[in-house]
Amino acid sequence: MKKVLIANRGEIAVRIIRACADRGLETVAVYADSDADAIHVRLAGEAWGLGGDSPAETYLDAEKLIALAVQSGADAVHPGYGFLSESADFARRVIGAGLTWIGPSPEAIDLLGDKIAARQLAASVGAPLVAGTPDPVASAAEAVAFAEEHGLPIVIKAAFGGGGRGMRVARSLDEVAEQYDAAVREAVTAFGRGECFVEQFLDAPRHVEVQVLSDSHGNVVVLGTRDCSLQRRNQKLVEEAPAPFLTDEQRERLHRSAADICAAAHYRGVATVEYLLSVDGTISFLEVNTRLQVEHPVTEETTGVDIVAEQLRIAEGLPLSVQATPAPTGHSIEFRINAEDAARGFLPTPGVITRFAPPTGPGIRVDSGVETGTVVSGRFDSMLAKLIVTGPTRQIAIRRARRAVDEFALEGIASVLPFHRAVLGDDDFTGEALRVHTQWIETAFSERIPAETLQPEPEQPGITSSWIEIDGRRHTLRMPAGAGALPVASVTVAPGSATPAHAPAGLVAPMAGTLIAWLVEDGTEVAAGDPVAVMEAMKMETTITAEGAGTVRQLRAPGDALAAGEQLAALD
Repeated sequence: MKKVLIANRGEIAVRIIRACADRGLETVAVYADSDADAIHVRLAGEAWGLGGDSPAETYLDAEKLIALAVQSGADAVHPGYGFLSESADFARRVIGAGLTWIGPSPEAIDLLGDKIAARQLAASVGAPLVAGTPDPVASAAEAVAFAEEHGLPIVIKAAFGGGGRGMRVARSLDEVAEQYDAAVREAVTAFGRGECFVEQFLDAPRHVEVQVLSDSHGNVVVLGTRDCSLQRRNQKLVEEAPAPFLTDEQRERLHRSAADICAAAHYRGVATVEYLLSVDGTISFLEVNTRLQVEHPVTEETTGVDIVAEQLRIAEGLPLSVQATPAPTGHSIEFRINAEDAARGFLPTPGVITRFAPPTGPGIRVDSGVETGTVVSGRFDSMLAKLIVTGPTRQIAIRRARRAVDEFALEGIASVLPFHRAVLGDDDFTGEALRVHTQWIETAFSERIPAETLQPEPEQPGITSSWIEIDGRRHTLRMPAGAGALPVASVTVAPGSATPAHAPAGLVAPMAGTLIAWLVEDGTEVAAGDPVAVMEAMKMETTITAEGAGTVRQLRAPGDALAAGEQLAALD
């Protein structure tokens, strides 16, 4: 293996390029039109354009990717995560083109990517499981029947896919059908297949996972656990390793069942086996991710194992560099830095980054795919970078994280940094017991943290900073540009107090994105708060509700791209 094409973008492409450089491998980047000047493009040994700007015509186009690998002289392909990383068909096509696939075998991806088959395999090795349907359900009625038999809540999950997409929780019988339809729609959009199965949902569970490495020499090594409970819309925001507040018995059961699942699947590569852990200690197998995880750095920081380098070793046919579970050293926490407005329900916020100045110092690592001046597209995932903070203990890591998040400067677009600051001040996360769970953000957190406290720092164009010393103490002054030493009055404006003079009437797009579906017919009478349409941006669906009562007059059709604030429909 001499030259690797990275079939991905953003921070993970940068991460793989660096790992390849460390092993003396040449690299080839690929890029969508809007990524032509991205960091991963500049860092790679060479870069090739994919000719387009939508996921379907770029990073999801297997034919283009393989053709460029061959044309560039690459002899291997690393898929990163997301996009085609869990596509058995893509893996087969890469191998069929005579290239090395840096990932598990297509057969293992098929087996474990099928949630039903993975569940059956987990059961066969004695892994802990809650009740679920043995096969995908054919209709919403079957989902309702399962709920009536086993009780609520239930979770409806895409049989093919991952990352929280195509997964919906129903807490009452009258919402099962709606959530089933939403899960199927999301699954088709994200994975091209809509089959879904149903299982019991553990209420307020923690999300705990196990990192596993397996090579072609029969070695299966567990690197340790992670906790990924802080999620919104089933998408992780904060992860840490090792998973805190587990008993020795729980940790041993997680390690053993994860290793047994991978061994039974004849797995070769990097895998993450995911579980739910309920408040009463019940553990239930969730799924296996047959790829590198976003949160892999926290395990790297606490074990000293370069997981991407291990992927490269495995693909080259070499044995793992680690032969047994290493004792974790210290504690590491990862904060995903997403282009999302936490004060507005984590709405995606594409745009231009006018300033990107991440923190540095002891125990700080930043994996980034952006910089000052980067144009953040609404067509791709919202994650910009990852802040990884490590300390000798969890409490020291938390203190370092507070400092690092406060130092992190990101301007031009809204981000989740205000959310991270709030979490680091909340005793549910920082206390002597971990009380966060997979619905914590939507429940306990949102109930006691006012949205306005999550507002990003207001930017003030035309304002410059200076300072003055009074009685030996330095004070900061903020003044209009060009004001010199003239005295300046300070005016405070309450968030949300300003309203556009000519705001469009009716339904408007809350963010830049694509209209996915109308939930009501044209001409339907709706009341305030009724769900009316679904939009998608940065791989996230957002339901648009009516702000008042009236008759909907549709102005746009599914598939239309809209700017933030653009009118979807009139509301007569």
